[in-house]
Amino acid sequence: MSDACNVPGLSVPRSRFPAPERDLPEPAGESRIVLAGGCFWCVEAVLLALDGVTSVESGYAGGSSETANYQAVCSGTTGHAEVVDVHYNPAKISLGELLRVFFSVAHDPTQLNRQGNDIGTQYRSAVFYETDEQKQVVEAYIRQLDAAGVYSDPIATALERLAAFYPAEASHQNFAARNPWQPYIMAVAAPKMEKLASIWADRLKPEFSQDDPDQA
Repeated sequence: MSDACNVPGLSVPRSRFPAPERDLPEPAGESRIVLAGGCFWCVEAVLLALDGVTSVESGYAGGSSETANYQAVCSGTTGHAEVVDVHYNPAKISLGELLRVFFSVAHDPTQLNRQGNDIGTQYRSAVFYETDEQKQVVEAYIRQLDAAGVYSDPIATALERLAAFYPAEASHQNFAARNPWQPYIMAVAAPKMEKLASIWADRLKPEFSQDDPDQA
């Protein structure tokens, strides 16, 4: 990982990110979506803080099992992206609401095959969907954000059907929480968590809430 990355939306108020016009009907039980937005350490940290998210596992998607390991994926030649496998309770948070945070805080969706100084297809912005209904919700929200002009550049997020998810090595799981003083986490994940607490305080689990949040 490099030691610098853009934090999207730092000067963009919450109101600039519209609520999704299209969403999935609330199913019974747990739901799942696999998201890629650069370094999985940082995306994991952001999404795990959301109320209704039951688990987030870092891993790889988009390539084969033979090369689904950190050293190979970091070469940028395997076809994988660093991803997070998000399981959530749709009675508490919907797919559309997850996407709203993913596109506003977790990463910069306008960057193609990179996040800041992390460069390569393994750091691409992508949503790995399992159903056509999921794909349609994501497509609709990307159109909505582009139409609203939230970013000056068009969103570059790819939509890819999930063939398989490969969990990352144990050392990469819950990395930010276990390594808060690691330089990359301090430089990249910490500002995203501050932004999350600032504009999405009402969507956080109690242990992640802060006093006097800015609800701009």
